[in-house]
Amino acid sequence: MKPPKKRILIIEDDHHIAEGLQLNLTLQGYDVVVASNGVAGMHEWKAVRPDLVILDIMLPGIDGLSILQSIRLEDDRLPILILSAKGDPNDRIKGLAFGVDDYLAKPFNLEELLLRVERLLKRGGWGRENSMAVPSTFDTYAFGDNQIDFTTNTARCRMGEITLTEHESRILKLFIANRGKPLSREKLLQIGWGYSRNTSTRTVDNFMVRFRKYFEADPRHPVYFKSLRSVGYLFDHPT
Repeated sequence: MKPPKKRILIIEDDHHIAEGLQLNLTLQGYDVVVASNGVAGMHEWKAVRPDLVILDIMLPGIDGLSILQSIRLEDDRLPILILSAKGDPNDRIKGLAFGVDDYLAKPFNLEELLLRVERLLKRGGWGRENSMAVPSTFDTYAFGDNQIDFTTNTARCRMGEITLTEHESRILKLFIANRGKPLSREKLLQIGWGYSRNTSTRTVDNFMVRFRKYFEADPRHPVYFKSLRSVGYLFDHPT
């Protein structure tokens, strides 16, 4: 019995590049899915659970770095290859900081890309086979008198032991990963919920009210979950 084909998700808004990649990767024996914008890419990632993602940075809807951060909140072993025309070293640094596995600039050599894909898939397969031996970055986290266990989605806080929703855990992970850094409502929505830039909602504000109720000794005078006027929010917990 043949093993199932490795599935690759391409998130790329340039039709010609996406079509060429899909053709050549299919000829290599991979099962290939294509998304032409950030919102569709987030949807396909959740729907098909690929073995590897090829990701552009400049995308309509949600940018590639936000997608990268969103994926890493749930899966720190999925191989991700950024394929971008942006040559700014800061973009490479951000990509590496957010957990990208490889980075290839456009225009690229097709043979080189295929070799990188093969290498990443082999490494990704090894990581999944040995996943029980590798602890998650966010298994547990403590701040003040609070303790969060992301393996069970529970927390010990001033309210006792509580059960967190999936989205509460997800947004808490995002704040912890960016502790000390301001996060705009727009960025929180893009990474945490996969919303596009033009989405308007008070969801983030409602979550902050909940977090302060759970984790702050005095919710009206927060120490950890702070508001930044005209900016957004900040999780303040020096390590």
